[in-house]
Amino acid sequence: MKLISWNVNGIRAVEKKGFVKWLETCGADIVCLQETKAREEQLSDALLEINGYHSTWCSGERKGYSGVATYANTAPASVERGFGLASEFDNEGRILVTEFEHFTLLNIYFPNGQKNEERLQYKLRFYDAALEYCEKLRAAGRSLVICGDYNTAHNEIDIARPKENENVSGFLRIERDWMDKFESYGYIDTFRQFFPDRKDAYSWWSYRTRARDRNIGWRLDYFYISPELLSRVKSAAILNDVMGSDHCPVMLELNF
Repeated sequence: MKLISWNVNGIRAVEKKGFVKWLETCGADIVCLQETKAREEQLSDALLEINGYHSTWCSGERKGYSGVATYANTAPASVERGFGLASEFDNEGRILVTEFEHFTLLNIYFPNGQKNEERLQYKLRFYDAALEYCEKLRAAGRSLVICGDYNTAHNEIDIARPKENENVSGFLRIERDWMDKFESYGYIDTFRQFFPDRKDAYSWWSYRTRARDRNIGWRLDYFYISPELLSRVKSAAILNDVMGSDHCPVMLELNF
């Protein structure tokens, strides 16, 4: 089973860049999108009815902002939008939870904390809510795949210029500490299972500085799994040849 996660930075923008054809030919069983920036009623039939896929959408109260979507070649057994813990986390359209035969899939667009201190604190509260929700699902006996744009580069190996960005949200020690905490609960960064020492593997590059051309990037996009799924992991990759956004897709293959 092949899963892909991609922050598209606007679904209608990538539609114009060949998204539908890419999805039809990428070979994925499930594709999770973040930062779709659109409500379902704003989308073309071409996006809503892609051959071979069932699509599920979650949008926020604010138009043209945030949003997540999951395309799957089988309809999920159940769908939840949000954590159901507090409206502050569920009203921005950042969380889409779909249940499949072998696992529960969490497609999450974690907040960016760079705007100001208030948004940084919101991001940190969101992180804790995500962990609480994941632990609730695990306590109910569910195996988890948690993918999306986490908006934090975990370690120095995950960012091209760590020293220059140590005081920038997305690489603050307090954000990276939460990633450490997340892993301390047993959640596994699948990419690092295969590439523990790789230093040039990034999934986001700034448009403003043509950083992608020089591979001056950050690894912000992840597939984490709960530990009982580790034996099912076949491969993981960053698909940096796929264009159309300031992020590139990341991929996970599971043996089911």
